[in-house]
Amino acid sequence: MSGGRHAHGRAPDIQEFLVLPINAKSFWDAAKANVTFHREVGEILRKTKRTFTSGRSDEGAWIADIDDVNALELMVQACDEVSKQLGFECRIGMDIAASTLWNSQQKCYVYTHEKMKRTPEEQAEYVLGLIEKYNLIYVEDPFHEEDFGSFAWLAKTATDCLICGDDLFVTNVERLRRGIKVGAANSIIIKPNQIGTLTDAWEAAKAAREALYIPILSHRSGDTVNAEIAHLAVAFHCPIIKTGVIEGARISKINELIRIEDTLGKRSRMAEVPFKEKNIIVR
Repeated sequence: MSGGRHAHGRAPDIQEFLVLPINAKSFWDAAKANVTFHREVGEILRKTKRTFTSGRSDEGAWIADIDDVNALELMVQACDEVSKQLGFECRIGMDIAASTLWNSQQKCYVYTHEKMKRTPEEQAEYVLGLIEKYNLIYVEDPFHEEDFGSFAWLAKTATDCLICGDDLFVTNVERLRRGIKVGAANSIIIKPNQIGTLTDAWEAAKAAREALYIPILSHRSGDTVNAEIAHLAVAFHCPIIKTGVIEGARISKINELIRIEDTLGKRSRMAEVPFKEKNIIVR
């Protein structure tokens, strides 16, 4: 589901609501889980005609006039159903894109749909509460891009969740090293065209792995059907690719990864994401 600046009209304040398959045996199974999940969310929204906009964002995600909590409740419902159907667990995540909510003059996060303002301290408690209540496995950009301290606090506190920096790090090794020094986040979005060269993107992914940060290869808004990032996800040893599920530019990456898996045959295996205290594997 899309919200924030990725949506059109009334939608949740959080920019993206995501799903990650857990312990899928193959990329094909993981892709199937995402497609099934997308369909299930659409069916649930259709049952609530009052809020369903019958629309999608430019990234193919559903848009609905609901708030963040109702969106997460819906996601949990879909997650439970899809996990039962497919026989392996799925868990949900979100990209808050908090820099788009941050008002630098008022020093607070402004949630337009909720008509709510949160101080940095309130934002931290709010995000932690969502992680704990909805068993979130992934939270991207929960704070604005210069708040390394809050990122570090959340990563230390929510040890069963990937706290990911996109706007925080912008695929930049120097910003990543600054984050590593204070323990800000535990994963990083890798976008080759964000930093400008494949070499720079590779260096960021390499530095992340050396510091036990999880590198996550990602598409960008307004992407094309070129499928190169599917190859980079494999080449950079990224256990997660963030590429959406519906819409041509997204489908091209998924299809390419299926072809790569088929080509590699028995050599193909899903990468693992270890957590510090629990044996949870994201595939």
